[in-house]
Amino acid sequence: MINNNLIIVKARISMKKTDEGGRRSGFKSGYRPNHVFEMPEDLHKLKTYIGDIQFEDQEFIAPGETKIVTVRFLRVPQIEHYMKVGQKWLINEGAKTLGFGEILDVYP
Repeated sequence: MINNNLIIVKARISMKKTDEGGRRSGFKSGYRPNHVFEMPEDLHKLKTYIGDIQFEDQEFIAPGETKIVTVRFLRVPQIEHYMKVGQKWLINEGAKTLGFGEILDVYP
């Protein structure tokens, strides 16, 4: 089913270990962190985007793990130019970086 309000990508996400500043616990499918594609020098100008992380063959990702997932970003004009294979981004809770993502495929 096509949803014109979403941009759906296949991505590899790698979560930081707890002792590297990551979460103390993992998260389940449907988690909606902040997605940061550019880190400005002035953090007051930080732009984050909305997107939930969906798992296909697992229920949970733990700190320190890397998984292939589906990310569903809310379609806004400012995010569209980032939606390309190879694009990397930060996965944050507030200003805290919990992990990293890389787009492997952009679904039509």
